[in-house]
Amino acid sequence: MPKKSTSKKNTSKTTAIKHSDFVLIGGGIMSATLAILLYEKFPGKRITIIEKLPKVAEESSEAWNNAGTGHAGNCELNYTPEKNGVVNPDKALKTAAQFYDTLEFWKDCAKKGYIHNIDKCLSPVPHISFVEGKKDVAFLENRWNVLKETEYFKDMLFSKDIEEIAQWIPLMMEGRNKKCKVAATYFKNGYDVNFGEVAEQIFRFLEKQPNVTLYKHSNVYDVQKTDNKRWLLSVKGQNVGKHWKIVSNYLFVGAGGGALSLLEKSDIKEARGYGGFPISGLWLRCTNPEVIEQHAAKVYGKAKKGAPPMSVPHMDTRVINGRKELLFGPYAGFTTKFLKHGSYFDLPKSVEFDNIMSLLGAGYNNLPLVGYLIKQVSLSFEDRMEMLREFYPEAKDEDWKVVVAGQRVQIIKKDKKGKGKLEFGTEVIVSKDKTIAGLLGASPGASTSYSVMKKVIEKCFD
Repeated sequence: MPKKSTSKKNTSKTTAIKHSDFVLIGGGIMSATLAILLYEKFPGKRITIIEKLPKVAEESSEAWNNAGTGHAGNCELNYTPEKNGVVNPDKALKTAAQFYDTLEFWKDCAKKGYIHNIDKCLSPVPHISFVEGKKDVAFLENRWNVLKETEYFKDMLFSKDIEEIAQWIPLMMEGRNKKCKVAATYFKNGYDVNFGEVAEQIFRFLEKQPNVTLYKHSNVYDVQKTDNKRWLLSVKGQNVGKHWKIVSNYLFVGAGGGALSLLEKSDIKEARGYGGFPISGLWLRCTNPEVIEQHAAKVYGKAKKGAPPMSVPHMDTRVINGRKELLFGPYAGFTTKFLKHGSYFDLPKSVEFDNIMSLLGAGYNNLPLVGYLIKQVSLSFEDRMEMLREFYPEAKDEDWKVVVAGQRVQIIKKDKKGKGKLEFGTEVIVSKDKTIAGLLGASPGASTSYSVMKKVIEKCFD
């Protein structure tokens, strides 16, 4: 199939209807992963990817818009909840299995030439959990005792010795009260992942294939089912100011925070009742190279009592565009945008008759989250620095600056009692006739992209 150019000007207001076997909305890591799986499973079939922004991987997959952690349960304490003194490792084990499957997929893509420079995508960085106080120290030791007996975590180390912990995270131990009870787990073989780089490299390969077309700066604003059970998409090509349509046998909606509105327009019953709660993010970025060099780990703490899972503090060594960085956060904020490059009308427009009760119920059932967000929005730079100093006591104001991170939309759906429930994972929606699938949710999403997209393939085509 000859390549379609989106750069040449066309003075006509509309173009002929285009056709494709598969259309993927969104140019992030999920669409990149699914596109490769479709490319291999259906050789020669036409694949079309439509991205709203001028570049791919500029939203959630972009390096500055996420923590870059290869989530494998090594340091995420909220993946191992404790009840009545018993630690449940199920989510950590599931996430680890999904991450290592995804890691092998990336390495296989590199062998096949889909990813041309995997070293720009993956950087080895130890994963560490760090806690203070008698109760949390006991929890961390209990967690370690459970996890170390499993295959994925058998090499995890645990210590309550301040001197040993100082060897792992010297920067964080400077100036700390040595009388405080502290503990840490250390997992050497963790990763910092540039998800945007993974997606960009895969798309670079795909763009060269005769049966794949990538449209950038093109916004899908309507989705309809045709009489012959195919999908008709209305698109505005913003770079040339024209409207066009495309018909496809199969549609995947992987547009991050923009997926919800498109799934609502598809009118599939599987998407009814879903809502979204947008949360923005901020980081503190270190600007002092000497400080950056003293830290070489991703260190996760424990969320304060009553705080939501996304508030877990962590100080991350990052490798972005070949340069070592150091970030602390995240600090949450609230906006009505569903995407970083979205509209302030995203949230109001997402409210419909079939999801309004879910939204109201979720708000009522998550009043602590609402209160947390209000406090976060009102934080000053000094407040954020004080939070950093709980992690890194010697932190100096002049070494850090605030940077804007990405936008995430937490899923809201009805529970068994018909009330709104806020979800913190990644969820795949597939229509009964298997012609459309959509992705909703946030972490650990990108880290488990292969496992999630493999599930889409299995549900729709196997």
